[in-house]
Amino acid sequence: MPRLNTDTLAGLPDAVYQPRYARQQLQPGIVHLGLGNFARAFLVAQTEAALNAGEALHWGITGYGLQRPDMHQALAPQQGLFALAERDATGQTLRVVGALCGAEFAGDNSAALQAQIAHPATRIVSLTITEKGYAGSGVKDALPTLLRGLAQRYAQGLPGVTVMSLDNLSRNGEHTRARLLTLAETQPELQRWLASACTFPCSMVDRIVPATTAADRERVAAALGVQDAWPVMAEPYLHWVLEDRFAAGRPAWPGVTWVPDAAAVAAWEAAKLRVVNGAHSALAYLSMAAGWATVDEAMAQPGLHAWLQQFFALDVWPALGAAAPPAAYGDAVLARFANPALAHRTAQIAMDGSQKLPLRLLPTFKACLQSGQGGAHTALALAAWMQYQRGHNDAGVPHAVNDPAAAALAALQQQAQVLPDATARAALWASYTPVFADLAQDARALRLLGNALEQLQSQGAAACVRAGSVGG
Repeated sequence: MPRLNTDTLAGLPDAVYQPRYARQQLQPGIVHLGLGNFARAFLVAQTEAALNAGEALHWGITGYGLQRPDMHQALAPQQGLFALAERDATGQTLRVVGALCGAEFAGDNSAALQAQIAHPATRIVSLTITEKGYAGSGVKDALPTLLRGLAQRYAQGLPGVTVMSLDNLSRNGEHTRARLLTLAETQPELQRWLASACTFPCSMVDRIVPATTAADRERVAAALGVQDAWPVMAEPYLHWVLEDRFAAGRPAWPGVTWVPDAAAVAAWEAAKLRVVNGAHSALAYLSMAAGWATVDEAMAQPGLHAWLQQFFALDVWPALGAAAPPAAYGDAVLARFANPALAHRTAQIAMDGSQKLPLRLLPTFKACLQSGQGGAHTALALAAWMQYQRGHNDAGVPHAVNDPAAAALAALQQQAQVLPDATARAALWASYTPVFADLAQDARALRLLGNALEQLQSQGAAACVRAGSVGG
């Protein structure tokens, strides 16, 4: 089968959406760090929509993978073209996306990436380096590399750029700004330029984008009539809230909720992190214990939909307080989770929990502890994360523990498994401060976590969900 590329575009079926602009005239104005499925289904797809609507052709994107060369190897022979399949229960819509001017790999030599950041045409540098990229692990060189590129730009006397984080971090723009200013503290002139000439808008991003499987590749190839080495799957839903603070202009991205400042983004961030991501993580760890491989499979299990509704009503909504969205927001989230066309693997969501849980579940748990109300559902989700560290589900089927802190977590698991009861094991896990901070000193937290862990160990995750057990 021929490969998707510029030469094969003309032969694609009429039902496949294609770039409607003069792609040969497209010039890069955005540099993106962390080129993966989410970036392509979100930033690149939205930029494609803007270009198709008549946006200026200087807003092309050069994307850089930071960990592995496989995305570059897949997309370079396709001149950056890839298929986006938006799927739900009614079928799929296929779009060939052309907004990528290049799909590169930074590798050990990041000189090319730094030079692109320092290029006069670059106006925006965007990031999807995930939570662990900001924690100093995983993609640990992303921000220092970004700083070196910005330093080259400053040395060349060029104007500032916008540094736009699209990661699931509260006040992500402010966080990125603070990290870069700290890294530049030995270069005061550069630090002043960053603070005055560059902008760091905060954002909230929401779209479910599962990993691409071999079956996905086969289905897309059959629909296109050509082979795409790395198509991307996504739900039709997309929500983007963005602070309108750009140093050198921006594309007219469609469907964005534009807000004037970081505070206006914060309420959206809190709701999304705690409702969408928090429920995703809770579902993932309960599913890993119960043996449910995908999110839609889990949502079809007896009791899980009702359990998540109670998680929202008893823990998340009260913890959010005035920032809580309407109850219909939670219903819409659960409907998205039930989408049978995505086959979003729970193992993928369970990855990197030591970096995700402090953002997704711990704020809800701490708020419940402070109010003295609720918290039992969140405790069960956290206890399921503890059970995940066993490396097998309730039936003894092994799974990989995929986490940048895997060595430390494995050591804790070895200690926990010889302790006499669930309360002692919960207390040991709660002493892991990168996730739980100071909660090991909170008697109610330990009681909730101990009860939840005891229920999971004695009943199993599936039975806990069916019975409505909540760890209280």
